[in-house]
Amino acid sequence: MEKSNLAFAVSGKGGTGKTTVAALMVRILSEKENRSILAIDADSDSNLSSVLGVSLNRTVGDVLNEFKKSISKGEVLPTMVKKDILESRIFEILEETPRFDILAIGRTEGEGCYCAVDDFLTDIIDVISKNYDLTLMDMQAGLEHLSRRTDRSVDVMLIVTDPSALGFQTARRIKELAKEVHIEFKKIYLIGNRFKPEMESMPRDEAAKMGIEYAGNIPHDENVLKYNLEGRPLVELPPESPALVATKNILIRIGLLD
Repeated sequence: MEKSNLAFAVSGKGGTGKTTVAALMVRILSEKENRSILAIDADSDSNLSSVLGVSLNRTVGDVLNEFKKSISKGEVLPTMVKKDILESRIFEILEETPRFDILAIGRTEGEGCYCAVDDFLTDIIDVISKNYDLTLMDMQAGLEHLSRRTDRSVDVMLIVTDPSALGFQTARRIKELAKEVHIEFKKIYLIGNRFKPEMESMPRDEAAKMGIEYAGNIPHDENVLKYNLEGRPLVELPPESPALVATKNILIRIGLLD
C-alpha cells in the first residue's frame, strides 16, 4: 500500500477501545525513522493526547468558537480571507513532539449557522494532513462522524469492535452508512479488541459477512490496564506487551509496516 500522504481512521462504538488502539498504532508507527506522523483526536472527549502523554492547552474547537464569536462581533472584516485566518490559528495550536505531531478537534459551541466556517475547517484539516506521510484520526464514537462526512478524505477505515452485540452492530452500521453517504474508502478493516483466543472466530466471521477484511485481534493486556489506571501514557509500554505485539502484526497485515 502506498504510504505517502495516507490518512486512516479508527472508529467504532464507544467503549470498544478504539482510542487505545489508535494510541498503540501511533506508538508503533512513530518508531519508524523518516516518517512524519500526524495524530488527530477527532473525538470530542479528547482522550488520545492523554494516552499518548501529550498535554494540549487548546483544541480546534476552542479556535473555532473564538473565530465564530469574532465574526459575530464584526471583528473579522468582509475583506479578510477567513479561511487563511482560521488556518493560521489552527497551525498555532498544532502540538509537535519528537516522534509525532498531534491536533485535537475538541468541542464547538454556540448557536447560528456557520456552515462556511465548518467547511473551511474540513478543508484546512485536509491541507494540514497533506504535510505528513501518515495521518491517523481517532474518530468520534458511533456514527455521527460519518453522517457529517468528516471521513471524506480518509483512505483506510479501521473499525474496532469488542465482544459485544452492540460492537458488531455499530461496525455493520458504519459500513452501511459510509455507502449511504457515498464515502469510498480504499480499504475497510475490522479489528477485534479483547476477544479471548477461543472467541476470535467471531470477529473474523463477522468481517466476512460484512464483506470487509479482518485485520486481527488485540488481546486483553494487563499492562494496558495498569497504565490506564495509573494515567501513564501508552507510548511507554514495554515492547513485549501483548497488545503492542498484536497491534504491530495488524499494521503489517494491512500494509502500514514492512
